[in-house]
Formats: sequence, C-alpha cells, structure tokens
Amino acid sequence: MSALPILFQDEHLVAIHKPAGWLVHRTGLDAGETRFVVQTLRDQLGQPVYPVHRLDKGTSGVLIMALSSAVARALALQFEHHLVTKTYLAWVRGWPEDHFEVDHPLLREDAPPEQAAQEAFTTFECLARLELPIPVDRYPSTRVALLHARPTTGRRHQIRRHLKHVSHPIIGDSTHGKGAHNRWWAHRLGVNRLWLHALRLSITHPVTQVQTAWESSLTHPANADWRHLLTEDWTIREDGLALLQTAR
Repeated sequence: MSALPILFQDEHLVAIHKPAGWLVHRTGLDAGETRFVVQTLRDQLGQPVYPVHRLDKGTSGVLIMALSSAVARALALQFEHHLVTKTYLAWVRGWPEDHFEVDHPLLREDAPPEQAAQEAFTTFECLARLELPIPVDRYPSTRVALLHARPTTGRRHQIRRHLKHVSHPIIGDSTHGKGAHNRWWAHRLGVNRLWLHALRLSITHPVTQVQTAWESSLTHPANADWRHLLTEDWTIREDGLALLQTAR
C-alpha cells in the first residue's frame, strides 16, 4: 500500500493529506474497506498515532494526528471549543449566492427522535460558476458552482447536510445529493468521488503555542483529480460546454 503524503511532522504531531476513499480508522459500518489512515500511518512512521478529528471517507485533504496521548487531548480540546479554523472546497449543484451562511441545527444521524438537535453553523463563499446547456434529470441545463466552506462547529457530515438544506448538494454525495447529477459528472470527469476537499486547517500548536496552518493545495500531486476538474477546457465548444464564470 502506498505511503500517505505528509504535509508536516514534528515530534508532537503530523499533518497528512487524506486521499478520498480512505477511512480514518476501522469501523464495522464499512467492513469491506481495507484502507485505514490510522493503521497505515502508524506503520509508515513506526510509532503510535492518535486521531483527534476525522474526515468522511469520501473527503480528501488535511488531517492531523497527534504523536502522544497528551498532545491528542490538547488538540481535541481545540476542536471541542471551536478554536480550529477549517476551509473546504466543494463542487455543488446549482448557483448559490456569492456569500451565504447556514445556521441550521443538526441531529446526530444515529440519534433517537427525542434528542435535541445540536447547533451547527457554516459560512460559504462562491468562487466560480458553470452552466452547461446539457439537460440532466428534469433540468434543461446543468448548473454547478465551486465554493469555499468554513464550518464553525464540527457536526458529522455538517457541510454536506447544510448544502443539502439549501438545495445545493455536493456533486458525488451519494447520501445527500442527486443520483442523476452524480452519475453524469462521474461519467463526464472519469472520477467517481465526493467533491469535498479539506483545503486548509489552522490550529494553535499545543506545545509551542504558535498559530500554525497546513494546506493540501491543489498543486499537490495528490490532488490531480481537482486539477483536472478546474483546468478542464470549459470554453464554448460544439458539445455545448460553457465558460467557468468567476463569481462577482
């Protein structure tokens, strides 16, 4: 199994690029999976690693692990108290506003009905829009947009559920998205994945107390699928593809 790309490492923690399709750790909910970040990184570094947050299986991007239980506890507190700044890229259906916020409480997906929803807040910025004069499902054309998503809270599937809530589901989201659109884009791009990427993560280093940020930039070799998406020739051609339009 190939090594996981390391973005940063010191004696206290390690930041990696998590590929799309990898689970952070083993779970009985996906018994057929064989790729796990925790076990692979442990073997790669030759020492125990301690997860302090997670990314969905389908999400790529920055993931940090502690290299001791004490650092893991300190990092977990930053996540718990919303002291971590996270920026994601999302490729979504439709044309949202240039800037918008979603303040929509979320129930835990496995919670009993009587349990109260937890507060959940995400801000979004539209970076670019694209319209293809190609009918998909019941729509006469296909509209998609590229967003920055910045969640303040950290609920499970928060960005995916918030975008579904405002009718702009992420392309490739088999749970919260639209099957016809997902299949069309998978065929068009030759990539079947959730188009959500953890681009940047900023924390206070738990030992040095220095504000530190790591980025899984789209120039990184591990992000070839995103570069393919964003450097595709979207100029108007005989097949009807339209220009990628910068949001204003």
